[in-house]
Amino acid sequence: MGAEEVNEFYSEFKKTVGKMQKEMPNNLKAFQQLGKSAMEDGALSEKVKEYVALGMALGAQCGPCIKLHVKSALKAGATREELLEVCGVAMMMGGGPAFTHIQEVFHALEANED
Repeated sequence: MGAEEVNEFYSEFKKTVGKMQKEMPNNLKAFQQLGKSAMEDGALSEKVKEYVALGMALGAQCGPCIKLHVKSALKAGATREELLEVCGVAMMMGGGPAFTHIQEVFHALEANED
């Protein structure tokens, strides 16, 4: 999956969230509120929390999560170099399974380049 496929994922995900808004609005609202509350600046900045989320996404081998948190981390001010350091920590903690999902970070970075 390259940058084009990542952008296609973002587009399809947006459509799915729209369907969820229509068909299961209470669940979506509750989940979005949890996410907003968990990721807002506090003792840790939003950017640092995105590093944690990306590392956990790599460890969990969640491709969609990886794509979404790369995009959110960049929006929060993360740099490519910082995100690749997160990948290194995830690889150290998650071994081969995390290692094999780092390619998704590279694809997401390419999809989000200006």
